[in-house]
Amino acid sequence: MKILCPKEELASGVNIALKAVPVRTTMPILECLVIEASDNGIKISANDMELGIETYIQGTIIENGTVALNAKIFSEIIRKLPDSEVSISSDSSYMTEIICEKSRFAIAGRSAEEFPNLPVINKENPVVLSQFTLKEVIRQTVFSISDNDNVRIMTGELFEIKGDALRVISLDGYRVSIRRVIMNDSYDDRKVIIPGKTLNEISKILSGEVSSLVNIYFTDKHALFEFDSTIVLTRLIEGEYYRIDSMLSSDYETKVSINKKEFQSSIERASLLVRETDKSPVIIEIKDNNFELRINTQLGSMNEEIDISHEGKNITIGFNPRFLLDALRVIDDETVDIYFINAKAPCFIKDKEQSYIYLIVPVSINVQE
Repeated sequence: MKILCPKEELASGVNIALKAVPVRTTMPILECLVIEASDNGIKISANDMELGIETYIQGTIIENGTVALNAKIFSEIIRKLPDSEVSISSDSSYMTEIICEKSRFAIAGRSAEEFPNLPVINKENPVVLSQFTLKEVIRQTVFSISDNDNVRIMTGELFEIKGDALRVISLDGYRVSIRRVIMNDSYDDRKVIIPGKTLNEISKILSGEVSSLVNIYFTDKHALFEFDSTIVLTRLIEGEYYRIDSMLSSDYETKVSINKKEFQSSIERASLLVRETDKSPVIIEIKDNNFELRINTQLGSMNEEIDISHEGKNITIGFNPRFLLDALRVIDDETVDIYFINAKAPCFIKDKEQSYIYLIVPVSINVQE
């Protein structure tokens, strides 16, 4: 095999494929990137058996062939090369030579025959979204997946399709994040749970352009995302997702409309007094049209008032400040509406169309705090 390609193009393809290289594995071949030069072009692949990525790069093929190279070593070499044309060639023993200007490396490769190919997916009836929409939906929900592998369903997000509506849901036991978007076409109803790791990696690759599209294909066990010159294939998480609708009460005793930026900035200031191991809540006291936010930790205390529009009962309630911040940081509205039932029930941050809903469970507090 021998190929020539610009360093920038090669580095971009390597960085995309690297996202599917496992950190730890008992199969050494999975620590490799596979470079394949064929009539279809130059393809770089990686696969950790849960997530697989194939991406095509621009370049000149001198000789067809395939080689598997240690991903860490190869990527570091490419990253350090000058910004110029790179030549990669491998012989029958898979010894691979990398040349760029006056730099010349020779590294041991291996046969790609052991490398697990991605399952072949029948590409029919894709769900089509703009890259901008998919990237935003992931950004606005993925922060509330769980990192506890003991409850595997919580480590993924539910993609629920009903007609032309896509609803994406994540939860970790303390909060729920929901985004709902209307698509340009209608599709068969479907519910799948996509690993949060996959969605995080896809979000990093997507350009986010409104005019660029993503085709999503589903099987019983896999989801395939196809965009630009890249495909990302992931195993779905098996099982039945939680019945979220039963948690979404429309009842409330207190409603507050508040400037999002002011609220977010106030919590950020309060968080300056919270150590990483500290579980001190921010306490919100709503009385008439007065919204008071305060916190008291070993490092000190803070008290701040924010102007609001208020209807319903007065309430004093405590929250983990990080959970509030995570939601506020991904909301683009200037003003947010917050609905409270009582001091022990979750609050809801949502817009009138319910295109986003953030449910946050409160922290138990003493009223005098």
